[in-house]
Amino acid sequence: MPTIRTRRWKSVAFATAAVLVGLTSPALTATPAAATTTAYDSTYYKNAVGKTGTSLKSSLHTIISSQTKLSYSALWEALKVTDQDPANSNNVKLLYSGISRSKTLNGGDVGDWNREHVWAISHGDLTTSTGPGTDLHHIRPEDVQVNGIRGNKDFDNGGSGFTNSGGSLTDSNSFEPRDAVKGDVARMIFYMIVRYEGGDGWADLEGNDSVSNSSNPYMGRLSVLKQWNDEDPPDTFEERRNQVIYDTYQRNRNPFIDHPEWVEAIW
Repeated sequence: MPTIRTRRWKSVAFATAAVLVGLTSPALTATPAAATTTAYDSTYYKNAVGKTGTSLKSSLHTIISSQTKLSYSALWEALKVTDQDPANSNNVKLLYSGISRSKTLNGGDVGDWNREHVWAISHGDLTTSTGPGTDLHHIRPEDVQVNGIRGNKDFDNGGSGFTNSGGSLTDSNSFEPRDAVKGDVARMIFYMIVRYEGGDGWADLEGNDSVSNSSNPYMGRLSVLKQWNDEDPPDTFEERRNQVIYDTYQRNRNPFIDHPEWVEAIW
């Protein structure tokens, strides 16, 4: 069942005025994500709608914790479906680089794509046993070398480009994804924070504003991730991916793709 999304936008007059001001004023902080309604609000999300703060976070945790779990090896075939290039069904679209690469080139050699953990598995020792380390909602195909460059760095603005970066940047302690997927990355991190709260034998994952989290079960920078969520709202690719994971693989959803405004409601 496809998601039906309705945004309650501000008036056209207000939007027009904002554009005119933007012609003579410096760029402002991104407008918080607009409120949305989806076809799942009266069913899947019925116990979360209308709540805020810790109450909303707790309700969403309960909802999305009911899921089918995949093995690490099963991710190869799943990613060929969830991340299929809309323009070429023989390829997958790589997350940070934006490259379209043949589905058959999955592996560990130069020129291959592999399984990138957006929430780095060393942050909380997730491992690749069935659990958070195999959760499709934060695992994406990426070029082997680009995956290695990202490593386990926290997310932040700034840095320099690199081979096959696609516009992504990195420095000694952080990684900045290309603009087209900044919001995707943020919403994957927020999903992990809400889904894994330490009650199922795995670490309690949390966001903070550090870029020196190392092996601690934290991911930063939270303030930057919130900005990215606002600047890069969910697109068709991200929404389709969420739907395929729900329908075909895990039977749970990333609530921040359906309701990006819930990021501000919780944090």
